[in-house]
Amino acid sequence: MNQKVIALGFFDGVHLGHGALLRRVTERARETSASPAVVTFEQAPKSLVTGKPVSLLNSPEDRRDLIRRFYGIEDVVMLPFDQKMMTMPWQDFINIILVKDQHAAHLVAGHDFHFGYKNQGTPELLQRSCAQLGLGCDIIPEVALDGVTVSSTHIRQLVAEGNMEEAARFLGHPHTLTGTVRHGHSIGHARLFPTANLIVPQSVLVPSHGVYVTRACLADGQTFAAVTNVGTRPTVNNGTNVTVEAYLLDFSGDLYGQTLRLEYHRKLRGEVRFDSLEALKAQISQDIESTRNYFQAQ
Repeated sequence: MNQKVIALGFFDGVHLGHGALLRRVTERARETSASPAVVTFEQAPKSLVTGKPVSLLNSPEDRRDLIRRFYGIEDVVMLPFDQKMMTMPWQDFINIILVKDQHAAHLVAGHDFHFGYKNQGTPELLQRSCAQLGLGCDIIPEVALDGVTVSSTHIRQLVAEGNMEEAARFLGHPHTLTGTVRHGHSIGHARLFPTANLIVPQSVLVPSHGVYVTRACLADGQTFAAVTNVGTRPTVNNGTNVTVEAYLLDFSGDLYGQTLRLEYHRKLRGEVRFDSLEALKAQISQDIESTRNYFQAQ
């Protein structure tokens, strides 16, 4: 039976505060010859508890990918947060889910971690139960940056404002959106610049409307500087549906149906309605130049 050191939490954004937990997990795993792991939920618990949708920084797939890429933890267990989980006594969450099902030998949680029915499980109760069960337990204090607590809530606000550079400081990496490239209206291919039109996963927060310096990462490992528009495309559309469209610099080929990861670096400008496609094309050419300059300066 493979014993695990397990990080507990939802990990939206996988920010610097989460990073403190994840690094501790890998340290404890090395010390005890156990396997590092994460136990989290597919859905945001708050959405089921309140009955209201919650805008998240990442899809479940992106959370898993960020944990693996930046912290090297391959074993990411995503449990369904359903009625049964919501009403489960906190003791059962430890004894059944973590110990019996996941073979926990050591648990790591944040200072504000609550779990079980009506969030009755607390960090103090977690530590006490671990001591009784003979498990190790670390509670990680809050992480602050320039006096501001690192939290998913704060980072969501930064992303909603389009402040991607400040968001990246709190995340420890660029804000990430992964989606499937779909067919758009073909206007870009025909008259402007060929763009990859991304399907935004359900419940994932879209940054404020505008044009961004981004890096596009393909499934085969290739990366390209990209100019990405987030918004309703008011010059070529009726200004209704929100789209995310990336123009990959120096790329040629067909991306339709492929998975594309976008990393947001800087907002260049807000969304503007131009009088003509020619004026829009001229502005995009400037955006491309600004994007090249940004990455050359890094």
